[in-house]
Amino acid sequence: MPSKPSKEQILTVAQVKKMLESLGEEKLDQLQRRSLDYASKFSRIDSEKAEILAKNLMEKFELEKEEAVQLVNSMPESIEEVRVFLAGGRKIVETSKLQGILSLLDHYRKRE
Repeated sequence: MPSKPSKEQILTVAQVKKMLESLGEEKLDQLQRRSLDYASKFSRIDSEKAEILAKNLMEKFELEKEEAVQLVNSMPESIEEVRVFLAGGRKIVETSKLQGILSLLDHYRKRE
């Protein structure tokens, strides 16, 4: 019987990749190997930059951690795409704020 996790954390795909790689591929079970494969294919930036970017999004734009992590995981390229991640488009967000978010994402995208 699997044990229950003691603490739930919201992580970016890049952070999951780093965690699984640190375990060593030979120690991973089948599900963990599949998760590592997925994370390797779909992480957009490295884990340190992902963590800093998520923190910046939360501080500068007052985003929830879930919203910031989703933005980091997907790295949207337009204001319309950014809007989708902010409360499913139900929340009215100022265009200037959306442009600021997009600008910050572009800054990290260019650093890769």
